[in-house]
Amino acid sequence: MASQTKLLLGPCEQTQAQASRAIPSHHLSSEYVRIRLCWFQLPPESEHTTAFSVYSVSRRRRLMGMEREMVVQHARRAALFLLTCVVSARAAAAIPDGLLPNGNFEEAPATSQLNGTRVMGRYAIPHWEISGFVEYIGPAQKQGDMILPVPEGAYAVRLGNEASIRQLLNVTRKAYYSITFSAARTCAQAERLNVTVAPESDVLPIQTVYTANGWDSYSWAFKARRSAVTLIVHNPGVTEDAACGPLLDSFAIKTLQVPQRTKNNMLKNGDFEEGPYIFPDTPWGVLVPPLDEDDYSPLSPWMVLSSTKSVKYLDAAHYAVPRGAHAVELVSGLETALVQDVRTVPGRPYRLEFSAGDAGNGCVGSLAVQAYAARGSVK
Repeated sequence: MASQTKLLLGPCEQTQAQASRAIPSHHLSSEYVRIRLCWFQLPPESEHTTAFSVYSVSRRRRLMGMEREMVVQHARRAALFLLTCVVSARAAAAIPDGLLPNGNFEEAPATSQLNGTRVMGRYAIPHWEISGFVEYIGPAQKQGDMILPVPEGAYAVRLGNEASIRQLLNVTRKAYYSITFSAARTCAQAERLNVTVAPESDVLPIQTVYTANGWDSYSWAFKARRSAVTLIVHNPGVTEDAACGPLLDSFAIKTLQVPQRTKNNMLKNGDFEEGPYIFPDTPWGVLVPPLDEDDYSPLSPWMVLSSTKSVKYLDAAHYAVPRGAHAVELVSGLETALVQDVRTVPGRPYRLEFSAGDAGNGCVGSLAVQAYAARGSVK
């Protein structure tokens, strides 16, 4: 009978001197350090394979949790946590991967449907249906002395209190999809967005800003229960100013393939090649927010364990990725973990292998790894 074991990888408090001793300096000559963590009865294979944890410092640059290529050679039911500081549509009518119809809001409402910036008609924005106080934001639009920037193109929308936008999507029934969109805070403090494709719905926290320009891209996944579904994005805010809501832009969709285990890896999607849509000209990656355990993740079968923080999905076009096209950056320190369950067999040895490295995005700091297995832990 298989049992449950938990493995936790996360940041540990270590001085720079301790970190330097953990990995000799000649092992830090490249951007990425190959790290192996071994537990149970696995004998040493090299000078670093028996370590449960590794601390690395290289020119004060933070070795971000980039590509996590996880290899578990035998399996028992385990949960893997990573903490650091840091199907194409088969039906002819199904929507293709990429930008949703008028997903960037460049098709404007008629002038007669606008009262200043407020959109008056329910169907005034082409391909969208609105409800409540929705504003159409153009170039250099201001709120008081604050400029409301638009991340891509010239236009975006803003959702006031209890306002929503929705779009009908033709999809493939029983397929999995990921929605990507960009959002920015304005004057509200604890802003959230409720994203729904019935019967699935989640509230995504957007109060933490991860980019210099104030815009972040978010992802959310769902399983299509019908061949036509309605995507709804709703602002549940209750601020005093009805116009004090989040800005939205750049909605896209991607069909997600269900990851399979490979011959030598018991972890699915260990190289993170299956994930949410990233716009080719977007340099800041896509955030994968924390979700309930029963929900489908854009990084399936990985789940983000946190209360309000996210992990960031990166592409090789804008970040230093050691292998393949994508990686994950763990940007929220101890507040975030990546989780995946793996079935294992009691008494057998296991080897966990992954790559950690500098994302090439100018961050500074150090990396520390801490491992937990069953009732034991090693730093």
